[in-house]
Amino acid sequence: MYDTACAAGERLARALGPLATEGAESADVLVARLVSAVGGDGGTLADAAVRRGVAAAVRDVRDRHPEMADAIDGGASGGGFAWDILCDLYQVFFADMVGEFLRSVVAEHAQLAVPVLVATDPEGRIADWVAEKVVDMVPSPCEESVEATDAAQALETAQLVVGAVEDPSAALPKIAELLVPRAVGKVLGLITEEIPGEEGAAA
Repeated sequence: MYDTACAAGERLARALGPLATEGAESADVLVARLVSAVGGDGGTLADAAVRRGVAAAVRDVRDRHPEMADAIDGGASGGGFAWDILCDLYQVFFADMVGEFLRSVVAEHAQLAVPVLVATDPEGRIADWVAEKVVDMVPSPCEESVEATDAAQALETAQLVVGAVEDPSAALPKIAELLVPRAVGKVLGLITEEIPGEEGAAA
């Protein structure tokens, strides 16, 4: 799962720049565009979870950001999505991907070490558990760019941010890509933490 999630996260990071400059003609077009760009064509549970996670993330971010409809409606005329929307999409994607992966595991009756909350009520509480525990753990490219600028943290990231004022569409996707290993490590670490004797269960 780790390698698949990292590869998908890197593809999503690279897709953010074009989304900042180009909207979409409809929500369905946006989903299809991102599934094609991020989802890959593998046939494993993890690959399927990535594709479903992309679709779920678009839906969830639309619920969070009603103004997203403006960029969708203006897609044909070249309007793009605001970076606060895209940074939320980045965070929510990792959460939804993990949620979809766990749903797949339950459906396939596969063996995976998960927290007691999920194990005891996987169908009823998994979505709430993911939303509560995972989304806030995923680093936001927008927040990281501000921190790097204000506090001179992460030298490599800070160097990328130098051009963000003039061209955030160039800098923020690179920051997002740098954050992928940390994001995946956090979300996959959460679903296996405090479970003894299951090292590598999420691989």
